[in-house]
Amino acid sequence: MEPTTSTATPTPEQSSTDGLAPGRLGVAAIVFFVMSAAAPLTVVVSGAPFAVLLGGVGGPGAMLAAGVVLMLFAAGFTAMSRHVTNAAAFYAYATQGLGRVVGSATAVMTTAGYVLLLLSFYGYAAFYGQSVIEDMAGVDVPWWALGLAIVAAIGFIGARNVEVGARFLAVLLTAEVALLAGVSIAVLVRGGPEPLSLAPFDPGNWLVGPGAAALFVLAFGSYIGFEGTAIYAEEARHPHRTIPRATYVAVAFLALFYAFSFWCFVTAFGVEGVIGAVASPDFADLPFVQAQDYLGTWAMKVMEVLIVTSFLACLISFQNAASRYLFSLGREGLLPGWLGHTDPRHSSPARASHVLMGLGIATVALCAVAGWDPLLDLGLLPYAAGVASIIAAQAICAVAVVAFFARDRRGFSVFRALIAPGLGALGLLTGLYLVVSHFDIASAQTGFANVILLTIPVLFFIGGGVRALMTAERD
Repeated sequence: MEPTTSTATPTPEQSSTDGLAPGRLGVAAIVFFVMSAAAPLTVVVSGAPFAVLLGGVGGPGAMLAAGVVLMLFAAGFTAMSRHVTNAAAFYAYATQGLGRVVGSATAVMTTAGYVLLLLSFYGYAAFYGQSVIEDMAGVDVPWWALGLAIVAAIGFIGARNVEVGARFLAVLLTAEVALLAGVSIAVLVRGGPEPLSLAPFDPGNWLVGPGAAALFVLAFGSYIGFEGTAIYAEEARHPHRTIPRATYVAVAFLALFYAFSFWCFVTAFGVEGVIGAVASPDFADLPFVQAQDYLGTWAMKVMEVLIVTSFLACLISFQNAASRYLFSLGREGLLPGWLGHTDPRHSSPARASHVLMGLGIATVALCAVAGWDPLLDLGLLPYAAGVASIIAAQAICAVAVVAFFARDRRGFSVFRALIAPGLGALGLLTGLYLVVSHFDIASAQTGFANVILLTIPVLFFIGGGVRALMTAERD
């Protein structure tokens, strides 16, 4: 069975059972979805001090370089979107470029990656939410109780009309971007302890040296979610125009915003001073110190709250992505067929969303009973495996795009169809190698624990390929 590639409008009967609601999302809504998945506030607040600690001051340059790689990939990715429309985007792309077995394997691995990230962010949201509530209200809410409430809320939103989630994300994302921009601009206006410097963009600080690999592990991980634009192709208005525009806007904005915010973080403490600052045991609090020093205590308090809402926005985005993959793979016969039906009222993948909600409840409950830590166990471990899964899927999809256009450029220029995506594929394969070879940065684990975590995406990839072979024999 080949993946769905038609963009024809479904009949009313199909729309109520097998199809997502067409024509509901414009460029802005899709950008909100994918940028919320990237979670810019959490990337900057957690990533900026770690980038300096692990790789020096070159974080801004690495962020820009990773953005350029993804823009090159996006050139072919968006060109191919005119010929492939499917909620399980990587499944359709990999199948069209590399065959159904690889496509199915990639799809199952991608789905697992999104589910792992979803579960991970439940842990992060519960941990930081508990901390904020205790700090501001003096109430010690058990993390697992808060986690279960968050799972239920995200599951409810995920089963509704897709526009409901878009409205939530518009508000939450705007708030976190506005705060980060305000803090960064204040740094430039008031000036740091040292003269303004462009050293963070010097290739000598991000392209070479012992910390360069660590910087790119952080950088490529920071863009997870941008590929989600194609997931919404079935629900987009004029998808042939909307998906490319949303992809370019999301990648360009994230690249510039990350680079600017990381640069202002370095500037706030000075190119020399920030190296000493991250040597402190409390180095992870430096972004909050930056907000307090340059805008006031209120900004620090607001940032603490927005960290939680940033994770909530991230959860909405990954709930949407994971549920649409489950729905699409159910529709294609790779997963149980009952997943491949939508809610007749909301035209949403409600069954898939309910499955994810049940999985989230079970996972949070299991972690609570086992006494696992919401941050180090539920948060960090599935996050590391999920990031490896998605970056591997991005790299496979990049190769598939080149293979697809190598057979027929379909009217696109050589640069758009082959050169740009080829360079993007090379960059993503390099990024995948760096993530795997420096996996301890993502997992905070060593030795056999990392082997187990990296085995997870491999097993799902193999399982997806075997499933494709089984269904092919049955057909």
